[in-house]
Amino acid sequence: MSTLVLSRAYVAGCAQPSDYIRAIESAFLALANGDLQSLPVGHIPAPGGGFHIKAAVSAHGERRAAIKINGNFPDNPGLRGLPTIQGCIVLTDAADGRLLAVVDTIEITAQRTAAASAVAARHLARRDAATIAFIGCGFQSRYHLEALLALGEFTFRAARCFDHDPTRAEQLRLLGIGHGLDALVASSPGDACRNADVIVTCTPAKLPVIGPKDIKPGAFIAAVGADSPAKSEIAPELMAIARVVPDITAQAAAMGDLRAAIQAGSMRASDVHAELAQVVSSARPGRVREADIFVFDSTGTAIQDLAAAAMIYDRACVDPAALRIDLNGLHATASA
Repeated sequence: MSTLVLSRAYVAGCAQPSDYIRAIESAFLALANGDLQSLPVGHIPAPGGGFHIKAAVSAHGERRAAIKINGNFPDNPGLRGLPTIQGCIVLTDAADGRLLAVVDTIEITAQRTAAASAVAARHLARRDAATIAFIGCGFQSRYHLEALLALGEFTFRAARCFDHDPTRAEQLRLLGIGHGLDALVASSPGDACRNADVIVTCTPAKLPVIGPKDIKPGAFIAAVGADSPAKSEIAPELMAIARVVPDITAQAAAMGDLRAAIQAGSMRASDVHAELAQVVSSARPGRVREADIFVFDSTGTAIQDLAAAAMIYDRACVDPAALRIDLNGLHATASA
C-alpha cells in the first residue's frame, strides 16, 4: 500500500527522450481508440502567473488516473531563481483509488511536451527537413532540440536561435553545435524562421511572434507557448493559411493559438485539419502536399502526463532505491 515519491532528479535518471516519444505516441493512439480520456483544464489565476490543473484516466487495460497541478510563473527565473513551472502529478489506480505515486512535474512536463512536438513532426514535417528554428531559447527549447534529434528520422544540419535574452540564444546555439549542427543566433524571429523547415515557438508571448511572411512553404511549426487564454504566438493570418493540428481541439480553442485565430475571425474550430490523435492513428492524413504549412497547436494534455508518469512509475516499482511512503501510517522508508 506504499506510495512512491519521485523527485525531479530521480525522474531525470529514469528515461531518455526516445522513451518519452514512444510513450506519448502510444498515448495519442490510445486516445484515438477511446482507451484514454482527457478532462477539461482548470485554471487558478494568481499574481504574476497561475495554476493549471489537468487530469486524464485510462478506460481499459491497466486502469490509472493522473491529476497534475502546475504552477506557471514566467518571472520566476529572473526574479527568484526558481523554475517557471513547478508542481506534481498524482498517479492513482483508477480501479480502487490507491495513490500509486506523487511525481515532480518539471522534468516530465518538459520531456512530454517536447516528445509531443517530436511525434507531430514525425507525421507532419517534410522528410527532407534540415533546419530547425527556435523562437524562445529557454528551458523548454533544449528539450525540444534533444527530442527532435532523438527521432532519428530527419537529417537536421542547422539550427537558428532567437531569444530576447542573447545569453539564452547563445546557450542553445552551443548545445546545437555540440550535436554537430550549424547553429547560429538570429537577429529576429523572421530571420530565424525564414529558411527553416521545422520551427519551435516556446515563449510566454501575449502577442504573435511570427506571421505568414516569416514562413516558407512546407514548414512545420510546433507552437508550444500558448498554454493559457492570455498567450499567443502564431499570427491569426498564418493560422488561417496553415493546416492546423491541435493536441485537443476544444482545449486549443479555449487556450491555444487556435483561440486567438477564432477570436480574430480568421478561423473556426471546424477549420482544423485534424487532431494529433487522428493523424497518429491514420484516421486523418498527415502531410500530403510538400508545400503545405502545418501548425501543431500544443496546449499540453493530461494524457501525456498520464503516459509519462505511468512509464516512470513502472520503472521505479522495480527499483528498491525509490522512495516509498505509507501515507496512512507514520514512517517513510527507502525501500518496500
